[in-house]
Amino acid sequence: MLTIVAVILALTVLPSPWGIVAVAGAAAIDVVEIGFFARWSKRRRATVGAETLVGRTAVVVRALSPHGQVQLDGEIWEARAGENVPPGAEVTITAVDGLVLDVTPSTHT
Repeated sequence: MLTIVAVILALTVLPSPWGIVAVAGAAAIDVVEIGFFARWSKRRRATVGAETLVGRTAVVVRALSPHGQVQLDGEIWEARAGENVPPGAEVTITAVDGLVLDVTPSTHT
């Protein structure tokens, strides 16, 4: 965008040698800016998809016996466990099966 403005100024307002300097300077700034933002946008991968839930900790809101519900990041998920887990207990997500989370009770040491 800066280069476009510099070209317009060079063609309409700036005298002969300064028009070329303005366009070259604006183009250099644009190249540096593009390089900076391209590198900045790749600083970390986006975390998306169900596989990012595995290993996270959730809180049981409806007893798991073996099916119930857990809360994770303010969202309520259907969940199932291999054993009975009371409300308020923390569980670790071990797998995702569609919209149902497989969980195990968290062990705090």
